[in-house]
Amino acid sequence: MSQEEAALALKRFGLGPRPGDIERIAVDPKAAVLAELDAADITRLDDDRLPNTPDAFVAIRHDQVARSAARKTADMPAKGAAPAAAAAAMKSAAPPAAPAMMAAGGNGGMAAGAAAAGMAAAAPPKPPAGPQNRSMVIYLDEIDARVPRQLAAEIGYVERLVAFWTNHFAVQSDKNEQIRGLAGAFEREAIRPHVLGRFEDMLVAATRHPAMQLSLDNVDSAGPHSPAGQKRHMGLNENHAREILELHTVGVDGGYTQADVTEFSRMLTGWTFARDVDKPAAGTFVFKADWHEPGDRRLMGKTYPAPGGKQPADQQGLAALHDLAVHPDTARHVATKLVRHFVADSPPPAIVDAVAAKFIATGGDLKAVSRALVENDASWAGERKFLTPQLFLVASMRAYGVPIEGKRLVSLLRELGQEPWCPPSPEGYHDDAASWLSPDGLTTRLAIADSIAQRVRFDDGPAAIATQLFGPSLSDDTRRTMERAESGRQAAALLLMSPEFQWSRT
Repeated sequence: MSQEEAALALKRFGLGPRPGDIERIAVDPKAAVLAELDAADITRLDDDRLPNTPDAFVAIRHDQVARSAARKTADMPAKGAAPAAAAAAMKSAAPPAAPAMMAAGGNGGMAAGAAAAGMAAAAPPKPPAGPQNRSMVIYLDEIDARVPRQLAAEIGYVERLVAFWTNHFAVQSDKNEQIRGLAGAFEREAIRPHVLGRFEDMLVAATRHPAMQLSLDNVDSAGPHSPAGQKRHMGLNENHAREILELHTVGVDGGYTQADVTEFSRMLTGWTFARDVDKPAAGTFVFKADWHEPGDRRLMGKTYPAPGGKQPADQQGLAALHDLAVHPDTARHVATKLVRHFVADSPPPAIVDAVAAKFIATGGDLKAVSRALVENDASWAGERKFLTPQLFLVASMRAYGVPIEGKRLVSLLRELGQEPWCPPSPEGYHDDAASWLSPDGLTTRLAIADSIAQRVRFDDGPAAIATQLFGPSLSDDTRRTMERAESGRQAAALLLMSPEFQWSRT
């Protein structure tokens, strides 16, 4: 291996180089990437500020009730006190705080400078600064907790895998406050524990999690012929079943039909979570048997009998998830997405075949699958990848050792179009160049690069950091452009917009 391959390892499989990282892993870059897969507790993210799902859900609901009561009180005539019910609600709802630039091609044409940010309108003096609801407080704490992990990662392969799988099982946190406040817990509880485990376990955990249940509308799905459906006139919702088939498992070309979607949605009726905050189970998955559509179901050519005897009541749905998790089309769908994410926008069939074969041979062992991707020599020779907005900001923080606090980070990512856990659809964010490489996108990146560069302090000058970051991969073109910069700040911004930085290889 070489310093060029070390730079590729850090950009293709990791979160971007820090000064000195290339020299540190140059002896065997592939081994350095693979070593992360064996590191103890590397997927865990512990932070005392971060509540688990039940605690977060209860805190958010209390806060929603309190704010609703406050609004009603504010709307009342200014004579007399607030109703007792509103006052009681407000009292009960105060739990402790829960825990460019480069176009698609060459090395030239880098532009300097950035538009100055407009000043926000002056805020009234009375309202407190910052988020106005518990869900946003939790959301920003979740973002903040990830920054030190991203800065400290030796390579960042496992953190990249966490981000990949969280996006694969995407929840839309801008859909409502509850999803926003639970999105971070969803990643920590349904994704991280299984990133190096079994795909089936991740699939079940993601399907059952309240954030997913809310995001894909299964939370109130009831069988038309179930006791609850007949008594309460509740209906069937097919969203979750459709997305499990189309996005999470076999893929759009997996051979299922609309009839399969309907049958699968009937199997998932009754899969919900407890929402009564006065009950100990609030915020946890529950299966409501009286909501479940009775009878046998047939999915993709196989019959799943109705649960009976000593079988768990949700066995029918679990059996279907098991078969989908090990289906060959799932293996190919997952392998294609992994290769597209890490190697090439147009995934080379040979690499996809190898990764899919490992998935099938191991029954969906994701550690083995992740290892197979890196061990494949062709994965190191693919076309270059363009940084997504999230990777661009993380790589910038790592390059200059400049952390960005959660609120500011979310604001920047919103400008760039990739706010955490807020994709425009259940498909998640795309990670190909066509989705992010645009004149407007590059202009925004340049402005953000300039704002980051304001905070950089150089001991040996920008060129020295550039050499430490990219080694022999640093082109003469980029070096000369930085040398001609009018200031250190301008040189630092130009480096962030260079092809060496924006692309996985040049």
